[in-house]
Parts: sequence; structure tokens; C-alpha cells
Amino acid sequence: MDINQIASLVTMNADLGEWTPKPTAITDGVMERSTTIWESTGIDVGLWECTPGSFGARRDTYTESCVVLAGHFTIEDASGSVEYRAGDVLVTPMGWVGTWHVHETVRKVYVINSASE
Repeated sequence: MDINQIASLVTMNADLGEWTPKPTAITDGVMERSTTIWESTGIDVGLWECTPGSFGARRDTYTESCVVLAGHFTIEDASGSVEYRAGDVLVTPMGWVGTWHVHETVRKVYVINSASE
């Protein structure tokens, strides 16, 4: 493998495309956008951004690992809630169901693993 085969992106300045309404929004006006940096069988790596508001989330068929680059949010599920800010890392495992409450526009790097576990 050479340097031309390595997927990279300047994460804070990357163009993530057009804002679109968040399909699982609980509150009005929640918008999101994203771009894929790299993908292979069962793996998707990219950047995602979301505006303030609340939305439901399910990880029925995949595990998602994230590094928060900017913003502030809380996720909650039946067991409680946790706040996240820039620099934090989180994993929502396959089977997880909860709600995100975005307090300040969030930008994250994500890795989605949909390979069988």
C-alpha cells in the first residue's frame, strides 16, 4: 500500500455536503450532513455533523464508534445519560437504543462496523 491509497480528510474543514432533515428527529429543525472517508465490506468511516435538537437512534445492525471533534450533546437510554464534548470517544454497540440531545452543533468521526459480531 502506498500513500495514495490512504484515505484522509482535513476533518474540521471538510465539506460534508448539504444539510438535510434528520429523519428520526423528535424536535423540529434538526439537520444533519455527512461524508464517507473510506469504506470496505462491513466498515464505513466518515464525518457527521448535526444541529441542536433531539432525535432517536437505534443500532439494530451495526456498532458505531465515534470521536467527537466539536460540539456538546447528551445521549440517554433506559440505564441513564452521559454528556459528551470535543475530544470524547463513545461506542454505541449493536442493539443499543436511545436518544441524542444535541446542545451545540456536533461534528464527529465515526466508524460503523456492520460485520457480524
